[in-house]
Amino acid sequence: MIVIGAGLAGLSSAVALAEAGFRVNLLEQRPFLGGRASSYSLPNGEEIDNCQHVTLGCCTNLDDFYGRIGALGKIGRYEQLVFVDAAGRRASMAASALPPPFHLAPSFLLYPSLSWAERRGIGEAMLAILQRGGRNDDAEDCGRSMLDWLRDHKQSEAAISRFWGVVLVSALNEELGQMEARYGLDVFWKAFISARSGYILGIPRVPLGELYEGCRAVVERRGGEVHCRATVRGLQESDGRITGVVLDGGRQDRADFYVLAVPHEAALRLLPERAVAEEAAFSQIRNLRTSPITSVHFWFDSDVMAEPFVTLLDRTTQWIFNKSRLSGGPGQGRYLQAVISASYGLVECSRQQIIDLCLDELRQVLPDARGARLVKATVVKELAATFSPCPGSDRWRPTQRTPLPNLFLAGDWTSTGWPATMEGAVRSGYLAAEAILYDLGEPKRLLKPDLPAEGLARYWARSTPFNRRSGLRYTIATPSS
Repeated sequence: MIVIGAGLAGLSSAVALAEAGFRVNLLEQRPFLGGRASSYSLPNGEEIDNCQHVTLGCCTNLDDFYGRIGALGKIGRYEQLVFVDAAGRRASMAASALPPPFHLAPSFLLYPSLSWAERRGIGEAMLAILQRGGRNDDAEDCGRSMLDWLRDHKQSEAAISRFWGVVLVSALNEELGQMEARYGLDVFWKAFISARSGYILGIPRVPLGELYEGCRAVVERRGGEVHCRATVRGLQESDGRITGVVLDGGRQDRADFYVLAVPHEAALRLLPERAVAEEAAFSQIRNLRTSPITSVHFWFDSDVMAEPFVTLLDRTTQWIFNKSRLSGGPGQGRYLQAVISASYGLVECSRQQIIDLCLDELRQVLPDARGARLVKATVVKELAATFSPCPGSDRWRPTQRTPLPNLFLAGDWTSTGWPATMEGAVRSGYLAAEAILYDLGEPKRLLKPDLPAEGLARYWARSTPFNRRSGLRYTIATPSS
């Protein structure tokens, strides 16, 4: 079994297949595991995360994967989210004693950055999402942007920018006008409406470079191998099957099954030319677009932040993470990371321009930063950080099965039912592994269901098909009114 790519999609498929008894040969061109969710070294040898990656309580498969590799205890959980608006007003969001879907209602009602009329309008839109009941196959929502949906539901520009956009642009790494509505609606159903723990933020306590080392142990314990700095140059095809992979130096590796778990642009370069030219499942991948993320790392000479993280409103910077507190850096608040998702406006900016912009915004909301000396700063631009969940993009996303019977795809860009998230990447890895097991006559369900609806939300929840892409059919039964 050869798995190409050690991002979350490749790691999750490799771990699942190794635990099922297969000898896995995992090939990764970088010197570390984790793909885009990883750490790298600065010229001075200091290791930093490329961007802050977070999980939510509704990410059931990501949690399962962390459990399999012994990393679940390395994830800190935070039940209170803090928002800071342009006037410096702070608002917190946390669950109350009310049952879902009303557990977060008091926090919404006290949200200080919007008028009562705007908060009421948000409540009415949330009621529309509740009545939708988690259904994601409504033809009306497919092909329509989230921005259009919000305007159809009479959301003000302030509500759109200070509430809906704050959550969704960060969650899906896309602007509201370029985001398919059903994905935005799913975020609110799964994270904020259906279950009490869905919104809880999970942030690694250790550098991302350490988080995934447990994957190596799982694969090697079962006779497999993990090779970093192993650059695959292409897949060989004969008689409609993959017969091997070509690596740097001309070396070839062979296996019975192959999982291609790399970003979609890389997949197109590695797939056989004949297959891309003749098979629509491959050629249509070219229609997928990407969106950027920018992060800025700041080091100060003194502590400038007490909270573990804050979310900013009405600014370019969307999140500030206190890396000192989150992952044991020096001090309690002197190493910070600012994150900007869907950062199209920064693509042409110089690194110094980005540093100056984010530093100014950071000092506006963190008074202690105004008197502190900035020791150093660095910018990480990921121009193609994720695929864009733009309206209609699902028709271009391939399933994990391919027209080549021994080749399977994994990646958040494949058809998973989720947008470009770590949860989506793990789902794809599990689905690829399920498909291989099914073909070998050893069907096994690896994909975990979503959090079940709780409290009063159960009476709006719809029965939804589960695991359709693996060749198996499962159904989750949920109470209905």
